[in-house]
Amino acid sequence: MRAILLGGGLALLISLLGTRLAIGQFTRLGYGQEIRDDGPTSHHTKRGTPTMGGVAIIIAAVLGYFAAKLITGAPPSASAMLLLFLFVGLGLVGFLDDFIKIYKQRSLGLRSKAKMAGQTLVAVVFGALALSPWLEDDRGQTPASRHISFLRDFESWTLPTLLVIVLIWVIITGTSNAVNLTDGLDGLATGASILVFGAYTLVNIWQFNQWCGAAAGPKCYEVRDPLDLAVVASAITGACFGFLWWNASPARIFMGDTGSLALGGALAGLAILSRTELLLIILGGLFVVETLSVMLQVGWFKVSKGKRLFRMAPIHHHFEMLGWEQVTVVIRFWLIAGICISVGMAIFYGEWVAGI
Repeated sequence: MRAILLGGGLALLISLLGTRLAIGQFTRLGYGQEIRDDGPTSHHTKRGTPTMGGVAIIIAAVLGYFAAKLITGAPPSASAMLLLFLFVGLGLVGFLDDFIKIYKQRSLGLRSKAKMAGQTLVAVVFGALALSPWLEDDRGQTPASRHISFLRDFESWTLPTLLVIVLIWVIITGTSNAVNLTDGLDGLATGASILVFGAYTLVNIWQFNQWCGAAAGPKCYEVRDPLDLAVVASAITGACFGFLWWNASPARIFMGDTGSLALGGALAGLAILSRTELLLIILGGLFVVETLSVMLQVGWFKVSKGKRLFRMAPIHHHFEMLGWEQVTVVIRFWLIAGICISVGMAIFYGEWVAGI
């Protein structure tokens, strides 16, 4: 448990100080954000604000995790290393996207096919390794399972390995893109991520306390490395906390695709490795709403031959266009994220109490 506190605390400090250094360095290098011309006019004042701040989040979380492991003397687990691989790998895809935007001075970076190819490569490698028998523990558990899961695995539904990898790809690409879509207002995606990663820290701690590897029973959880997953989740939570100090309105730096793709990938990885894939839909409800708003906007535009369902998508921009202050939108969307997490955590705990 000490590693959880150390990982989160150290990552927070590293992120808080590191993000300030990144602001100065990126400003000197001219790594400023390009703004969509069709977006809210209030955003045009943000043009040139340093971006790629996700680098600070990634470095802080990784250093916080390994520092905690070094101090406590515990070796890293297979699940944690896979989660960090996914976190950093998708961060690199986002970094390429951000760098191209800066280098070519345009609001679009990697072409959609190139970005999807990068996400697919990282997701497939992650999925293949997570299901590999090489990473089985002494109980025969691999980091990921071949079952669909909500609060636990549905044991009666064993899926072929290839189908599981496809599902893992869908979860990872969908979640990383969902967080990317949410990252459109100062502090919105960062604050929502803090809440969801904090929730997963508690989920993994609870799973460890009721872990089949330590206390077998009818209610125990079959998860490969729940305690180490909690350390990673705590480190990412702390890193986001430190970053939010500088990312809150008025933002001094943006996380860019570097941060949003990495955070979305880490959320997907936590859901997969903790056997709570479907629970992520509830815990990450805000990200689901943001994604659905874009899908509905595009679908309605095609069906109605040019009409729009929202003034602008994702939906946080719709409320901006209605005249809401940016800070008001962000705080209310954080509240929505908090409600979703409260419902998800109540379901998670309630299932254990009821013993369903």
